[in-house]
Amino acid sequence: MSVVFSGTSYLGIAQNKDFQQLIIEGLHRYGNNYGGSRLSNMVTPLFAEAEEALAKFTGAEAALSVSSGSLAGQLVVRFLEKEGLPMYYAPGTHPALWQQNMPSSSDYDQWCEQMLNTIHQSRQAVQIFANSIDPLYAKSFDFEWLKQIDQDIPVTLVVDDSHGIGVIGEDGEGIWESLPQLPNINKIVVASLGKALGLPAGVILADQSTIDQLWNSPFFGGASPCLPAYLHAFLNASIIYKKAFSQLSLNINHFVAKGGALDHFQYVDHFPVFYTAENALATHLAKAGIYISSFPYPSPHDPSITRVVLNSSHTAENIQQLINLIGEYFNP
Repeated sequence: MSVVFSGTSYLGIAQNKDFQQLIIEGLHRYGNNYGGSRLSNMVTPLFAEAEEALAKFTGAEAALSVSSGSLAGQLVVRFLEKEGLPMYYAPGTHPALWQQNMPSSSDYDQWCEQMLNTIHQSRQAVQIFANSIDPLYAKSFDFEWLKQIDQDIPVTLVVDDSHGIGVIGEDGEGIWESLPQLPNINKIVVASLGKALGLPAGVILADQSTIDQLWNSPFFGGASPCLPAYLHAFLNASIIYKKAFSQLSLNINHFVAKGGALDHFQYVDHFPVFYTAENALATHLAKAGIYISSFPYPSPHDPSITRVVLNSSHTAENIQQLINLIGEYFNP
C-alpha cells in the first residue's frame, strides 16, 4: 500500500471523515452554491460569525473572508496601491501579493539590511510585502528587523500566512501575534484557508478600520464569497482541528527525534515540511511505495524541489517506514 508525504493538507482535513460530515450537514442547510454578493440585504449571518471566529483564533482585531487566498491578496494590493506609496517585496513573496513590482531575488537577510537603509534614507512611508514562511525550501522569515525602523516612519506590513495559519503558533493560530506590535506599523495578514484549515476560502486579518474600508471596495462586493457549507463546518470543527493539530505535532516530533539523516534536510521547528537537495531520494522511496513531493517549480524547466511533507493523517508506522527508508538511502 502506498503512502503519500506531499501536498498542503497539513491537518489532514481534506480526508477527515468527521469534517466531511459537517460539510454535508452545511450543504443540506445552506445549499451547494452561493452566487450572491456579501452586500445583499439577504445575506446569511454565517459569514460574520466565521469572521469573528477567525479573528479570535488568530488574535487579530478583525477579519474578512473571501473566496480564495489569491483574492484576499489582490483585494489588499488594489486597496493599498491607491495610496501611491513605494511597495517593496521580500524574496519569495507569493504572486497573490504582486502588483507590478517583482520580489527581490537577494538573500532575505541582505534584503532586510537594504530595506533599512532605503527607508531611513527616504524617510517616506512604505508598504512591505512578505511571506510568513517558505513552504518550498522550509525557511521561516524573521520580522524583528522592523523594530529598527524609526517610529516616525509609517510602515504597512502585509504578510501572506497561507502555510502558517492552522500550523504555526502555540495552537496553530498563525503569524499575527508574532509580528511586531509598534505604533508605526499597520499589520495586514492574508491567507489561503485551503491548506491546513481545509476551506475553499481566503481571509484578511487587520484592524477594524482597514477591514471596513475593504468591505466597501467594489472588488469585494462584486465577488461571490466562500461556500457557506464550509464555513458551517469550520465553526463546528474546533475539536477536529485541535485533535489534528495535536497529532501533527506528534508526527513532526517523531520524524525529528527518530530521523537520523536530518542533516540532509532543511526544516523549521514545528513545521511539517522538510526540504532536501537530494532529488534522487524521491525515486528511492517510490520503489517502496512511499511518495514525497518532487517536481520542477515554478515552471517545467526549473530544477526539481524535493520535500517530505507530513500531515495529521500519517500514522506512527507510516513515519517510521519513511525514516527507515531515508536511512537506507543516506547510509546504504
